[in-house]
This record gives sequence, C-alpha cells and structure tokens, in this order.
Amino acid sequence: MSQISLADLNAASKADFVAALANVVEYSPWIAEQLAAKRPFAGINELHAALMAAIQSAEPDVQLALIRAHPDLADKTQRAAGLTAESTDEQNSAGLDRLSEAEYAAFERANGAYRDKFGFPYIVCVRRHTRDSVLRDFETRLLNIAKTETRRAIEEIGRISALRLDQLVMADDRLKVHGRLSTHVLDNHIGKPAPGVPIELVELASLGESRIIARAVTNADGRTDQPLIGGRPLPIGRYELRFRVAQYYAERNVPLSDPPFLDEIPLRFAISEPESHYHVPLLVTPWSYSTYRGS
Repeated sequence: MSQISLADLNAASKADFVAALANVVEYSPWIAEQLAAKRPFAGINELHAALMAAIQSAEPDVQLALIRAHPDLADKTQRAAGLTAESTDEQNSAGLDRLSEAEYAAFERANGAYRDKFGFPYIVCVRRHTRDSVLRDFETRLLNIAKTETRRAIEEIGRISALRLDQLVMADDRLKVHGRLSTHVLDNHIGKPAPGVPIELVELASLGESRIIARAVTNADGRTDQPLIGGRPLPIGRYELRFRVAQYYAERNVPLSDPPFLDEIPLRFAISEPESHYHVPLLVTPWSYSTYRGS
C-alpha cells in the first residue's frame, strides 16, 4: 500500500481525495466524499474524528448498509469470491487463512448464529485479536441486543479505519493504534544482562495448533534488537515466551547438572490491551527464575 501525505490529501482534487480514501471504510466511498468537503485537516487524528462523526451522524439505514458491506470472518466462500486487499491482509494477520478444520467449523457456526440473531455480519478489528480471542468475543457479543451490537460494530469499524489510515496517511501526529511487546534477560548469577539467549514467542491456541510468531537472540544489553511485536496492535490472546537458558550457560562454561535443572524456560502470559506496552523480563540463574510485567 503506497502512502500519501496529509498535506497532499488536503490539496488533492475531490476525485483524487475520494480515490485515495475510498477503501478506508469497506465499500463505502460516500464517507470519503463527505470528508473531502471538510478539508483541510490539521492532523490524522482530526481526519479520523471527522470520519467517525460522518458514520455516527448517518441515518440508521445508512449505518446498517455500512455494516452489511463488511465480510464474514474466515468464510471460505467469500474468500474464494475475493475480499478487498485490506480485508484479506487483516484476516491473514490473525491467521484466518490457515485455520484447522475444527477452527473453520467453529467460525462457520459463530458467523451463522450471529447473522441469524442480528441480520448483519459480525465485525471486529482482527488485527487486535488472535483466533482464540475472536471466538471468545463472538460468544460474548452473541448475548447482546441488536442496538448494542450496532454500536459495537461501528466502534470496530472505527478501529479498522484507524489502522487503515495509519498505514495510508503520513502526518505529523499519530493515531494511538500500536502496542509493543518486549523482553529483557538478566543473569542474576553474575548480576549482568544476559547476551546470546535464544528466544521464541508462541501464540497459544485452544482449537488449532499453537504457532511460533517471533524468534530472537538477546543482544549485549540482554534485550532484543527489535520488539517481539511492534508497529501494530498486540493481538489479544495467550502467549508463551521460551528462553533457552541451558544453552546460554553452557556456552559460558557455567557448571550445570546433567541434564540441566533449567533447560528451556517457558513463561506463559496473556495480552488484553492491544495498544499498550507489555514488557516481560526474565531474571535467571542456573537454578531459579522469576518474571513480572515491566514497563
């Protein structure tokens, strides 16, 4: 996706402005047409606020048509027919293109139950979720009334559009749409950072297979060169960090039992705030370890 500066958007013709922002909200260029008349925008936050105001001030039948323009999640028929590039990328980011048969069946049941009750598709900003958390959210929202779900759908469209704007528009200000997951290994055996510790980050799943989503090795400061997850929301879900500490100590000629008392240390934790910073450090010796949520 090519980016465009906010200054260029403000100066563009109406046709070019609408063309640039036409897919920020799924199949709804009328929103971009309304925004074109409200220029210039001082920042991307102001632009997104105007977008949400246009949706929230629309007539109920227009809002319903907007909601119905969105695809179902993990629907094989709709994927075969072709989703927008934005929807495809978003669903793939949550692994909805590589589900197990059990997961596909669970999504099909949830989609059907939701449509039967509300008459429109379930909408969620999937970049903020794992497969497990989407299915849990389905179950929770099925208990709501239609008025509540209409409001929730519009809130989720707001989150989706904010992430699409963030990818598309360059501006001096930023939308608060990204989180960050980091770690730090401290060798309490010597009281110093631990370099060279291999790390894996695993997204845990209830129905399908858990998957490794990041690999890294700690640097001289005991940290990773890049966040384990960064530049995007942190998907809500359960995770496991795996630290290969026996390899680290063996390479430094620290005497270990055979087999080592601590070989690979798994730390399980959960993420519930996608736009926050989660720091999950490891304090370790050959015989003990601890962790906490840092900042």
